Amino acid sequence: MKKFFIAIVMVLVPMVASASTGGVHLDSMDADHTNQESLQRGMKTFVNHCMGCHSANYQRFDRAANDIGLPVDLMAENLIFGEQKSGEQMTIAMPQDDAAKWFGTPPPDLTLETRLRGEDWIYTYLRSFYTDSARPWGVNNVVFPDVGMPNVLEGLQGVQKQNCSAEEMAHQGGESKIDPLTGLQIGTGCLTISEKGSQSVEEFDKTIYDLVNFMSYMGNPVKMESQAIGYKVLIFLAIFFVFAYALKKEYWKDVH
Repeated sequence: MKKFFIAIVMVLVPMVASASTGGVHLDSMDADHTNQESLQRGMKTFVNHCMGCHSANYQRFDRAANDIGLPVDLMAENLIFGEQKSGEQMTIAMPQDDAAKWFGTPPPDLTLETRLRGEDWIYTYLRSFYTDSARPWGVNNVVFPDVGMPNVLEGLQGVQKQNCSAEEMAHQGGESKIDPLTGLQIGTGCLTISEKGSQSVEEFDKTIYDLVNFMSYMGNPVKMESQAIGYKVLIFLAIFFVFAYALKKEYWKDVH
């Protein structure tokens, strides 16, 4: 009974998290764990921009490097900045108590964040910061109102401003456009770039896609292996069915 209850909770938690968006439109993205170049770029962005505050305690540097086709020695040279070893977990040095004082609550571990929030939620969230002088960090977020996180990617994206009503903002008013590089939805009309960053809108969306793609991999690093095993199991069952059916015909031929 206990195991059944746990299984129900695991199913319902993502549904509750999805419902918590309050009707905000989420741009869709399809994670592709076979795209190793995207995963490598995503790991680079994650380490350089996210791991100052967020850990990935359930992932190891070398495991990630091996899975995404990145030489471990190259990864260790360019993506490990402290004295950690490549076989260690992707932890951070920031004390939880200090983080709680600075941000109001310790930044969450991101290893399983895509399993909790969903890839679409994170993809939209990271692209939906806008200036808000009333907030402690000077920014707010369409998907997560009054968020306590600063826009750490502002240097890449630039400064976004809100240019529609509160009601339209809540529903991400305007028509989405299609990113020619990724085929994904971008920009909805409520947020516009007022100060350019180092990347264009298309380049930034691609950066966020790669980042969320890597986070999706961390949340389910055996996804591709599981799918491969699943195909083999289906093939085995199909072959086994032929022999089972033939055996059934043999057993019941006298009855019929």
